[in-house]
Amino acid sequence: MSTPAALTNLLDFDRDSLRQWFVAHGHSAFRGDQLLKWIYHQQVTDFAAMTNLGKDLRDWLQVNAVVAPPQIVSEQQSTDGTVKWLFDVGTGNAIETVFIPEPSRGTLCVSSQVGCALNCSFCATGAQGFNRNLSTAEIIGQVWQAANRLGHQRNGTRRITNIVMMGMGEPLLNMSALLPALRLMCEDLAFGLAGRRVTVSTAGLVPAIDTLADSVDVSLAVSLHAADDDLRNELVPLNRKYPTAQLLDACARYSRGRVKRTVTYEYTMIDGVNDQIQHARKLITLLRRVPGKINLIPFNPFPGTRYRCSSETAIAKFQQQLMAADFIATVRRTRGQDIDAACGQLAGDFMDRTSRRQRIQMQVAV
Repeated sequence: MSTPAALTNLLDFDRDSLRQWFVAHGHSAFRGDQLLKWIYHQQVTDFAAMTNLGKDLRDWLQVNAVVAPPQIVSEQQSTDGTVKWLFDVGTGNAIETVFIPEPSRGTLCVSSQVGCALNCSFCATGAQGFNRNLSTAEIIGQVWQAANRLGHQRNGTRRITNIVMMGMGEPLLNMSALLPALRLMCEDLAFGLAGRRVTVSTAGLVPAIDTLADSVDVSLAVSLHAADDDLRNELVPLNRKYPTAQLLDACARYSRGRVKRTVTYEYTMIDGVNDQIQHARKLITLLRRVPGKINLIPFNPFPGTRYRCSSETAIAKFQQQLMAADFIATVRRTRGQDIDAACGQLAGDFMDRTSRRQRIQMQVAV
């Protein structure tokens, strides 16, 4: 949903910046705290309904500000309970967000960009290209809308227990909008999640991993998918800029001295490409010095892909090799495949504004 130029979208502010915004306009900083509670705890967007604010302040907010999350275009529900929303982000573009319910938790998968410029060969989003970064309001607005639709926090119910930045886009290529959104996810006056329950997934932008480590305490997931540079160059082209050795050094720095800060290695299982026993042995050798949980992800097909998912037998043997070497290795259960909501399938609806040359330039510029 676009916001008129004269109005400030308050979803763009984390707690500190919202307090500063009020002070800059001659109001007390604590008004920012009040607004956060109304917006995120009560899910109220109408200033007139914020009854603990004076009428003059409410009237001033009506003229100068707005609470405007992206609007839902469609909602699909899978036979397994997974929900996928398509959000309008203006100029003919739309993004996707997925909620995955489980008996003990509910995970929301959030997008950070309209498309993706990294062109990973096994990902539907990358195959469609890139349009633009999302704003903080568009990132946290996905969470706000999902919470509203799911009844999150009503009557004390917390439907969303985990958030993963694993939707469309490379989150660390949109750091200026990502960080305020992450702070709101963890802010007690907003969604109040523990940092270990908020995960940022990256294809391996080494300098940005260091920036993230210095900025906020959340969990990190690394899209590894291969244990040697030759294969990873093919699957994740960004590896040509930041090869695996540099990436693992960054992972070590990220978790160093932080007991609760975890690193997960994501490994998509692709038939005949990276799923053989020799690949598992290479992975064991690679991760010995920077251990972490390994999440094996069955490849989810999309139109036009040349890849196929590994067999259940191949995945089980791969997992057994890792576990025998004392690694924690889990197999991600495929959810929402019947509505194209599974990992790697999110594609949205947008206009690609980048040529292949521009995509490569974006990759090497970071």
